[in-house]
Amino acid sequence: MYAKIRNGLLLACALGTFAGCADVKPWERGTLAKPEMALEPHPGLRAQRDHVYASREAATAGATAAGGGCGCN
Repeated sequence: MYAKIRNGLLLACALGTFAGCADVKPWERGTLAKPEMALEPHPGLRAQRDHVYASREAATAGATAAGGGCGCN
């Protein structure tokens, strides 16, 4: 019984993996190249958030060099 469940789960995982693969047509690439689709759409905003977090927490979470809690870095 457990073998049937395990085999069913393996089959579902395999089908789920293959379902993510798709061909992108040339006319669809413009939609995927929009700035909203980027993993980091606003790098300047991310840098500002990192700076505010680093100055408030007196830590950088491994992003850059450590600074003080006063916000003067």
